[in-house]
Amino acid sequence: MQSLGKKNHSEVSEFILLGFSSEPQVRLALLISFLLLYLTTLLGNGLIVALIYLDSRLHTPMYFFLGILSLVDMSYVTTTVPQMLVNMVLPRRPISWGACAAQMFIFLVLGIAECVLYAIMAYDRYVAICSPLHYVLLMSRSTCIKMVIVCGSVSITGALVYTVFTMRLPYCGPHKINHFFCEVPAVLKLACADTSFNDHLDFILGFILLLVPLSLILVSYVRIFVSILRIRSSQGRLKSFSTCASHITVVTMFYGPAMMMYMRPGSWYDPERDKKLALFYNVVSAFLNPIIYSLRNKDVKGAFLKVLGDKETA
Repeated sequence: MQSLGKKNHSEVSEFILLGFSSEPQVRLALLISFLLLYLTTLLGNGLIVALIYLDSRLHTPMYFFLGILSLVDMSYVTTTVPQMLVNMVLPRRPISWGACAAQMFIFLVLGIAECVLYAIMAYDRYVAICSPLHYVLLMSRSTCIKMVIVCGSVSITGALVYTVFTMRLPYCGPHKINHFFCEVPAVLKLACADTSFNDHLDFILGFILLLVPLSLILVSYVRIFVSILRIRSSQGRLKSFSTCASHITVVTMFYGPAMMMYMRPGSWYDPERDKKLALFYNVVSAFLNPIIYSLRNKDVKGAFLKVLGDKETA
């Protein structure tokens, strides 16, 4: 990718990420807060993955996808937070053109994967509630693996298009990115060329990669709710609703800020607001996911207590 940038006469070989604040005391407070948030996110999501691996009762499609989501979340925050922490310790430390392009690409791959995973998880809940007798057939192991492969293929393709069309533009100064990582809208603001094509492309990609999965999620849950309302037992309805509540919560937290970031006109760019939005759908969402799933999920809590019990008896 770097050779592509040079071919387009890019004069900037490195960028500076401005981050959140230039005041030492504020930077120190943010450093401690984000470090604790990052470590807790890794611990929480890592625990989810470990429990799913260790407890055979969680070897089902639902928890298979939850484990993949936790792995994606750990990688997602690792793409941005360590760089942000380094910039707080060493402010105005430059990031090379190639490193910026790589960070952008990896971040987009993981972000798009999360979008598609949420749609897959919604479909899994739809099949489990609306077609329980066909669940084993429709959500077989081979089908789940194929879904993950499709998810990865869509993510890589979408991220490649975003990154190539962003980094192929000429960047001849200024080289200060008003963000805590190399995100597409923030980098585009530094291009010394007309970015109207990129704005249209980003909107189209946002429609395909955000609204299409979201539409599938909404359709799945409309059918799920219709099916739940037909259940005569109030206890049965409550149990079915509870299995979907966690997923609806995390989808809302992720999609809202992401759509505001990638589906708005370029003229609406606001660096301070964008940093907060990115922080929410990147860091906060990944931090809250294991908490939401574990607190509202008896199977995960049961697996955790089982592991603790095994350790105590050992």
